[in-house]
Amino acid sequence: MATFFTADTHFGDAHILRHRAARFASLEAHDAGLIAAWNAVVGPDDTVWHLGDFAAGASRPRCAEIFSALNGRKFLVRGNHDTNRVLDLPWAAPPVESARITVADGGGRERRLYLAHYAHRAWPGLWRETRHLYGHSHATLPDTRMSCDVGVDAWDDRPVTLDALIRRQDAAEQVPEEIARDRAR
Repeated sequence: MATFFTADTHFGDAHILRHRAARFASLEAHDAGLIAAWNAVVGPDDTVWHLGDFAAGASRPRCAEIFSALNGRKFLVRGNHDTNRVLDLPWAAPPVESARITVADGGGRERRLYLAHYAHRAWPGLWRETRHLYGHSHATLPDTRMSCDVGVDAWDDRPVTLDALIRRQDAAEQVPEEIARDRAR
């Protein structure tokens, strides 16, 4: 059983097609493509933490239909587009505004994570090597060694494992370029 992270699927959201038109010709293709990408990596016994904006614009029945088509045991960290039609879905636990969890990486090492829909410059546990995972930015913010966007726009439309996140974070610059320039002055 693996643990995956994702965000910003925006199922049923016609407005998101403005940003994803190169990948999807229609809303139906968008939703079907994201479902297929999810189920290609997530198995029925896996865990998925969705960090907000599961659906926007989809009806309550369509949200339920999409939810039931997705593999895995699903948890939600609420995003700004997650209204009652999303919050009322049968999540593995009640949706939360943020979460602090510990997950073992592929080597068995326990990793502390702070999950939120929004990116933070500082977060609980930062000083203790707690990594921050977020959505909302649609891959517009650069990753850092300790903070990473898990949204579908940053990960080829699919949920991502902790090990893949750690590899990307470890490759990221520890200090953003503009801060490094200021420090060098």
